[in-house]
Amino acid sequence: MTRINTEYGQLPPAFFFTRLTETISAYGDAHPEHKLLRLGVGDVSGPLAPVVIEALRRAVSEQSRPETFHGYLPEVGLDFYREAVAAYYGRWNVRLSPEDVFVSSGAADDLGAVGNLFSRDARVLVTEPAYPAYVDTNLMAGRTIIHLLGTRENGFLPLPAADLDVDLVYLCSPNNPTGTAYTRAKLQQWVDWANARQAVIVFDAAYEAFIQDEDVPHSIYELPGALNCAIEICSLSKTAGFTGMRLGYTVVPGALAREGLSLRDMWKQDRTTRTNGVSYILQRAGQAALSPEGIRQNRQAVARYQENGRILAEALTKADVWFTGGRNAPYLWLPCPEGKSGWEFFDCLLQTAQIALTPGEGFGQGGEGYVRLSCFGAREDTEKAARRLMEIL
Repeated sequence: MTRINTEYGQLPPAFFFTRLTETISAYGDAHPEHKLLRLGVGDVSGPLAPVVIEALRRAVSEQSRPETFHGYLPEVGLDFYREAVAAYYGRWNVRLSPEDVFVSSGAADDLGAVGNLFSRDARVLVTEPAYPAYVDTNLMAGRTIIHLLGTRENGFLPLPAADLDVDLVYLCSPNNPTGTAYTRAKLQQWVDWANARQAVIVFDAAYEAFIQDEDVPHSIYELPGALNCAIEICSLSKTAGFTGMRLGYTVVPGALAREGLSLRDMWKQDRTTRTNGVSYILQRAGQAALSPEGIRQNRQAVARYQENGRILAEALTKADVWFTGGRNAPYLWLPCPEGKSGWEFFDCLLQTAQIALTPGEGFGQGGEGYVRLSCFGAREDTEKAARRLMEIL
């Protein structure tokens, strides 16, 4: 008899965002007369920056000539890309060695793969509501998961208790789905707790480009002690519109060690064993995106999405609806009216107003009775959706 990983039986029948996309597509196919206002899945809607396009063209041209052609590359990333990421962190006075930086094909891959560094017996804490992959990938590995709920009462920013006993913690700030963000003081509590308990924090920094408040750190490494307890994972999907390009990075500091082992060395061995890295063409695009001109051009795109957040926030405020987010993150989080579930409110808005949003139930128990709005839609669609929300709410 073949022995398979029966832990997969604990997962939902379909990944949440797959189900969501299929439901929205089915409605669109059945009602071609309606234009859908898509405020659901957090996919960017603008083109790549000109400096990135030019870098792609140059890299493609290099691949056409024998003297500049590149085949297999270092699995951990090319020096120029790792150096560009390290320099990017310098903007926040964070000093990283390029050796601490590892190329990835986007944050989602490494958020799941980072569990390879921990045993099946490791106890995992997920602060919820949360991106579902944090939970699902650890369920696949058979690990025990502790759920720490964010609530309206704690501002959807739970803090560690003194008696919390776990090995690995997933934190996302600015947060998907709630749009909330830890201040330096609150995030420092997690860093101090992790160092005292010898736990490791996996810090998802995918939305750092949207931070506007000075008291919200862009990187966990801005805080004292974080280099000794945290792995930071990020992508260029939201920073530079790379959702269709698939490029990111993971930072594992050389100072991070547990049980006499360097986690940076472990991650290097994992990546060189399990992956073939990322293409030369994409890494050149990433280098351009993180250059001073790339940062300037990408800030213009981020500013457009931030303005969408302001428009939606203004509409909810006028409708006297409580919400979080819309400032330091490209999401707004609000309770469903009349005691509806997230899926019920999702269906109501889809059928009556042709607005596609995201039910909170997909983000764990803490998301029940809430919905998430995305700021990544086109401006015209966002303005129409804001007007319709004011009428309905």
